[in-house]
Amino acid sequence: MTRIVCAGLATVDLVYRVDRIPGVDEKAQATGFAVAAGGPATNAAVTAAALGAEVTLVTAVGRHPLGSLIRADLTSYGVQIIDAAADAGAPPPVSAITVLDATGERTIVSRNAGDLALGVPDLPDADLTLVDGHHPALAVAAARGARRLLVDAGTWRPVFSEILPHAETVAASAAFRHPAAESSDDAALAAAIGAPHVIVTHGPEPVRWFSGRRSGEVPVPPVTAVDTAGAGDVFHGALAVALADSDNSDLPDCIGFANRVAGLRVTHAGPRDWLAALPG
Repeated sequence: MTRIVCAGLATVDLVYRVDRIPGVDEKAQATGFAVAAGGPATNAAVTAAALGAEVTLVTAVGRHPLGSLIRADLTSYGVQIIDAAADAGAPPPVSAITVLDATGERTIVSRNAGDLALGVPDLPDADLTLVDGHHPALAVAAARGARRLLVDAGTWRPVFSEILPHAETVAASAAFRHPAAESSDDAALAAAIGAPHVIVTHGPEPVRWFSGRRSGEVPVPPVTAVDTAGAGDVFHGALAVALADSDNSDLPDCIGFANRVAGLRVTHAGPRDWLAALPG
């Protein structure tokens, strides 16, 4: 069985569906509500486990009552947890996510992990390790110890300067800005990142990839989006499984697989309902 370690953020996600986004000092009645564990590495871990991998999430949860929600949710989806903040009494990060019924677009208010001091636990061996840049000490330790490293580069964090030199593959969003990039175009970003393989996602637009002197793009299959929350995280989890099961000569195929899984996710409302639609 493919073994994957995901190192990064775990949150409690409160997900509301509404038919309109309320204005200042207004209220809106939710048409739907869900609670689940969230965060980039966490959503990627759930995706990878649903795709058949043996997955360990290395994160910070703590002993606050809200942490039990995170643990229960992840355990129910087959994700093992290594808690680097097991004795912490503060609540874990919480995100309030509002999804617009008509378009599936979302707004998020969150407070991430901040500067929580963590010890670095022993990390299990894995075929591939994914890090999202949260919890810098964990991220750096996981990157240095990785057999093969996939980096989820959503937004620039100073810790990426220590992580990226260890990366085999970096999957960056179009919003990622590397301070050494000479311009904002994808080729300049790939050159600044300097990893052997760089992927740049553009939402529903084609995914660009750079691998040595080769480059190209992979189209994103058109779908009717119902809920886009966590779609990028799902892409990274599916990409991790595809990369772990192949070599990088198949990079466009791996991207295509991740596109299809992320496309499936956005056609279902809620953070977990889409998992039931995965092929058995």
